[in-house]
Amino acid sequence: MKRSELGGLTCALAGALAEVGDAWSLLIVKELMLRNRRFDGLAAQMGVSDSSLAGRLKRLEGLGIVERRTYQERPVRYEYRLTAKGEGLWPVLVALTTWGDRWQGRETPPLTYGCVACGVADAHPHLACEACGERLEPRTVTATQSPQMQADRARRA
Repeated sequence: MKRSELGGLTCALAGALAEVGDAWSLLIVKELMLRNRRFDGLAAQMGVSDSSLAGRLKRLEGLGIVERRTYQERPVRYEYRLTAKGEGLWPVLVALTTWGDRWQGRETPPLTYGCVACGVADAHPHLACEACGERLEPRTVTATQSPQMQADRARRA
């Protein structure tokens, strides 16, 4: 299967990867979450060419993940903000950051998340059940495939 065909699968993960599965897209989202919103700031932090960054920002804008806003009229200058869809990538970034902290052998995490509500400096965000609040781990969840996903997987088996 080609990467371009991922979005056609009956699988939310495959569809998500088709949209934001490349490293640069998630790094742009991370920078925007760190409130680095202007093109020059993004380019400086990411070390990517201007044309490559512009193309990726335009793609993310077309997907509804990023919106471009004018912050200066003369000359016209823009900043980039995450939409609700873009902010929805928050748990993905937290999960990948947590995974990287654990498995990349660093003694000190390069980025931590603090809780504004209680003031804890290193809050260690995690996935939890909406109903009971229990932490969700691979061995404590079940996965139920929809009939469409079952049929899609059967066709490829």
